[in-house]
Amino acid sequence: MRHNPGTQIGEPERMMSTTRQDYGERIGRVASRIAARPDEANDLDSLAALAHFSPWHFHRVYRAVMGETVADTVRRVRLHRAAGALVQGTTPIAEIARQAGYGSAEAFTRAFAASHGITPAAYRTRGVLHPRVPAASHEGEAAMYDVQLKTLSPSAVVALPHIGAYMEIGQEFERLFAWAAALNPSGSWPRSIGIYYDDPSAVPPERCRSDACLLLPAGAVPEGEARRLTIAGGRHACIVHKGPYAELENAYRWLYHLWLPHSGEEPGDQPVVEEYLNNPRELPPAEWLTEIRLPLKSETPA
Repeated sequence: MRHNPGTQIGEPERMMSTTRQDYGERIGRVASRIAARPDEANDLDSLAALAHFSPWHFHRVYRAVMGETVADTVRRVRLHRAAGALVQGTTPIAEIARQAGYGSAEAFTRAFAASHGITPAAYRTRGVLHPRVPAASHEGEAAMYDVQLKTLSPSAVVALPHIGAYMEIGQEFERLFAWAAALNPSGSWPRSIGIYYDDPSAVPPERCRSDACLLLPAGAVPEGEARRLTIAGGRHACIVHKGPYAELENAYRWLYHLWLPHSGEEPGDQPVVEEYLNNPRELPPAEWLTEIRLPLKSETPA
């Protein structure tokens, strides 16, 4: 609900705002737990208890806030994790299917193909973490992405910290999305950003540091670990990756190994940032758009 600057919020409006925020935080705890532990039973009674809602009403509240059922969230998280396992390791597909909660490789194949538009075996064979041989540019440089040099303004965000594998940062985003959706149920999908502080090839996954962030109005701060911070502006090299988040390492490899050494640029003293440009709940993974922003040093005056 919007109010003009200087307009005093009446008690009913304040109470409604407080209630919506409370609902978002409670449902956010549930969504975060599902994302962190999708293999657990996640029965509705225990989830309702975690959110402090009556089991008779919990599922309706969850769906109203999240825009999907508990089963939808579990399925989405498990398939996201499975995509990462397919491209990042050699675990047999049958075992990945079991870990994703499917009774057979055939059932897993059908679900994965329906979500990602390609079978698990074909997805792995495609070798998404081994970049496809791109066409060469006239400079002899591999040309796979369109790099745009942008000067960006600082961005104020609400952030939740995450320690652990970057593929698991979704649990923090789920908490933020639930809180934002409850606070503004008729609003558009909030702009979401990930800040990644460590190189996962050099730092053990369980120690990697990141922040899940939403761009929200000033003063909007959920309780708990969330905090407001400012993402630095300045010069950035930006590329847009289209496809599942599990394939983002492919884009990073191209950006750092192929583009950067030939660019004449140097990385700046800020962490890399990703902005997720569309809603992953409304589109198949093949349509997901992620802008990767590599900070650059300021240009040296001539």
